[in-house]
Amino acid sequence: VEENENVESNEQPQVGGGNEQAPQSAPASDRDQFVGKKTAAGICGILIGGLGIHKFILGLTTPAVIMLLVTVVAGILTCGLGVIPMGIIGLIEGIMYLTKSDDDFYQQYGVDKKGWF
Repeated sequence: VEENENVESNEQPQVGGGNEQAPQSAPASDRDQFVGKKTAAGICGILIGGLGIHKFILGLTTPAVIMLLVTVVAGILTCGLGVIPMGIIGLIEGIMYLTKSDDDFYQQYGVDKKGWF
């Protein structure tokens, strides 16, 4: 009789007694994934900051491309001396990334998408 009632009311019969668990959510939130990039971005900023790799890691492509182009063009036109200012900017930004709290880091670079300093 139960099967007929389920069919007549267009309900699907329950399998397994209704004790199924809800699907698990993703193991890490967007915030956690973004904050996980903080160390890599900071180290890249310190070591090879002039190339803008640290900005690419954070998804800040426009400032990253600007840094890369300025470094390459200025490096060619000034026999390498033009690389120094972009390297200093990368160094400062790398240190800033590593010294910020996770909450501040996420707010400034993940939510607000702050491109410079």
